[in-house]
Parts: sequence; C-alpha cells; structure tokens
Amino acid sequence: MPNIIHYRSKCIGCNICYEMMPSTWRMSKKDGKATLLKAEQKRQTSVLQIDTNLIEEAKKVANACPVKIIKVNG
Repeated sequence: MPNIIHYRSKCIGCNICYEMMPSTWRMSKKDGKATLLKAEQKRQTSVLQIDTNLIEEAKKVANACPVKIIKVNG
C-alpha cells in the first residue's frame, strides 16, 4: 500500500499541502507547521497509508512542497 512520508521538523509552514489536500493535512496553531492527519508517528517522521487512487494527488503535493519534505512511496 502506498504511503505519504512527512518530515515535519523541517516544515516551513508554507501551507501548500493543506491548500492542495485539505482532507489529509492541517496547519498547527501551535507552531504553524503542517500536520499529516491520521498518520503514524515514527520519531520525527509521519507516515500515512493512502489508497492507490490518491497517489497522483499526493505526488503533486510532494512536488509542490518548497522544502521537499514530503515523499510518496508506492
């Protein structure tokens, strides 16, 4: 199953991920960084399994991230 991987500690809070996939991302009111919703936390990394029909949309988000801290496997 494909995954979205987010390296949150390096997030600059640009908001592009939330704008492109608001059902998957939220912006934290505490620190202004993006949060991958319903993701499993592995140290400083968030991992979310997604349906195969969301791969292309997730890849567009990853490509739009200015600091390239979002990866899509699958």
